[in-house]
Amino acid sequence: MVYNCTKSQNLEMSLKQSINKLKKEKNAVILAHYYQEPEIQDIADYVGDSLGLSQQAAETDADVIVFAGVHFMAETAKILNPRKKVVLPDLDAGCSLADSCPPEAFEKFIKSNPGHVVITYVNCSAEIKAMTDIVCTSSNALKIVESIPDDQPIIFAPDRNLGKYIMQITGRDMVLWDGSCIVHEAFNMDKLLQLHSEEPEALIIAHPESEAHILKTASYIGSTAGMLNFVKEHPTKKFIVATEAGILHTMGKEVPNAQLIPAPILEDNSCACSECAFMKVNTLQKLHDCLLYESPEVNVPKSISEKALIPIQRMLNLS
Repeated sequence: MVYNCTKSQNLEMSLKQSINKLKKEKNAVILAHYYQEPEIQDIADYVGDSLGLSQQAAETDADVIVFAGVHFMAETAKILNPRKKVVLPDLDAGCSLADSCPPEAFEKFIKSNPGHVVITYVNCSAEIKAMTDIVCTSSNALKIVESIPDDQPIIFAPDRNLGKYIMQITGRDMVLWDGSCIVHEAFNMDKLLQLHSEEPEALIIAHPESEAHILKTASYIGSTAGMLNFVKEHPTKKFIVATEAGILHTMGKEVPNAQLIPAPILEDNSCACSECAFMKVNTLQKLHDCLLYESPEVNVPKSISEKALIPIQRMLNLS
């Protein structure tokens, strides 16, 4: 067992050395989401949430962008950088929320609600973004919605939970697409309340993609970056974290004296926490190989990319 552990550590070290060498040779940058495996977060040039990753993708001067995240994120990077090469460690890194909003159905939905401004959460395909007036992330959704005149009706898609949360905060009556993220709908209310009764001094912090009954228990609701900042700035040192468990790695590094407890889920898995199977298909080996071979490459048709760029740029300008 010790031998196997040492062998694994040596392989990880070797891969990281090779990745760093390849980055310099190819003028590449590695962007990673907070939900990636710890070893991927540790090798990345930038780790962040969807807004931060979009901003980094828009500003990079790298020739190759390695996107350690899911497919819609790599698409967004390609839309912002049509002349750069964007690669994804595994093309199977999809998104249940993006999949819940197929383009043909969404086009009919828009036509059935004429005269509405269309706001879409960044967790959607390039085709959906191309039908959109302005994109948002969980970090700036409130600001984006508040930028729309009060008398202007809004379609908000694809996440109904985020939409309901923004409606509650703003009082706006938006038309919601009925989509959701399976990772953020996995939390179990009874188990969460039981855990909190056992850890009454712990604050519950939650991502707004979670269901309304989970959000009602939270002392703080925000994006992954917002949750991280809350933990860093708050004097409390014990938190129950209701989002994908990958964020705990960066939280633990940046706030080492905090006790971080993953919110429990309906079905027990290996860590009794909510994990995104799509995010976890990326591995350090796959990241290395995609940088080495510059494949699999993510491309977006020009006709879609040019349309999708407009709402993304509007979001970035407001952010």
